[in-house]
Amino acid sequence: MKKTLIIGSTVLDIIINIEKLPTTTEDCHINGQTMSMGGCAFNVQNIIKLFEVPYVFCSPIGTGIYGDYVASQLKKIGLSPFVRVEDQDNGCCYCYVESNGERTFLSYHGAEYTFDPMWLDDINMNDFDQVYICGLEIEEATGNKIISFLNENKHLQVFFAPGPRFSIIDKKKLDDIFKLSPIIHLNMDEILTFTKAVTLEQAVKILYSLTNNLIIITDGEKGSYIYDGEHLQHSMGIKADVVDTIGAGDSHIGAFMACRMLGYSYIKSLAIANQVSAKVVGIKGSLLTSDVFRQIVPELKP
Repeated sequence: MKKTLIIGSTVLDIIINIEKLPTTTEDCHINGQTMSMGGCAFNVQNIIKLFEVPYVFCSPIGTGIYGDYVASQLKKIGLSPFVRVEDQDNGCCYCYVESNGERTFLSYHGAEYTFDPMWLDDINMNDFDQVYICGLEIEEATGNKIISFLNENKHLQVFFAPGPRFSIIDKKKLDDIFKLSPIIHLNMDEILTFTKAVTLEQAVKILYSLTNNLIIITDGEKGSYIYDGEHLQHSMGIKADVVDTIGAGDSHIGAFMACRMLGYSYIKSLAIANQVSAKVVGIKGSLLTSDVFRQIVPELKP
């Protein structure tokens, strides 16, 4: 089996539970806070690891208290930092979780969102056939280095998760990524906002005309959709008791990528990804454990 390359961040998530987001000048009490490992790419690799699909996780770790904490936690779970960036602090992410489980992020970006292709010089890219990238890294100054790397390795199928800042990413960068025909993974709000379409049917056609490849759309408990240029297929959602939605989208794309490597069809991969993300929203934070993951294993039948 070929390997999967995951490019992106590992950060400390500081999860703050509140009734609702405060307004300007308001004084609110929080219901509690916890710290957890996070970052879009880190969440993706956690799911791919659970599926036992071979991968390499290219995630830079900076210095400072956040960098040292992340590095120590990676070692505890058997993941040595891929590279330490000695001249830049690591950032963190403040995750505000409201009583309904929805989350709002305030991110302090550091070394974890940078990229240097030299980090991969000793790795044979012919051993890989797919790569995950996130919009947050593309938006940063070194985003063009990721795009250049992908252009030099066009045999890699790109999975691109642009995220909620999809409409803010530099148009030239997006155009360059679209030319690589990525499989795009995003949620309903993100695709409607980016395309300015009224319906999903209109939106997928607009986005497909830019990429000429699969588009995957998640829509919470309503399930998810996949569009191949001709047909828009729907996979039913899984009812879940939502604790928070941190990492739900990351886990969904990670599961889909893993299932495709294991030989499952598009629609079966989508159904399994729905199962995984439903489990993730039912826990605090984004890290699905192997014990919880085993509850989904019976679904893994071709």
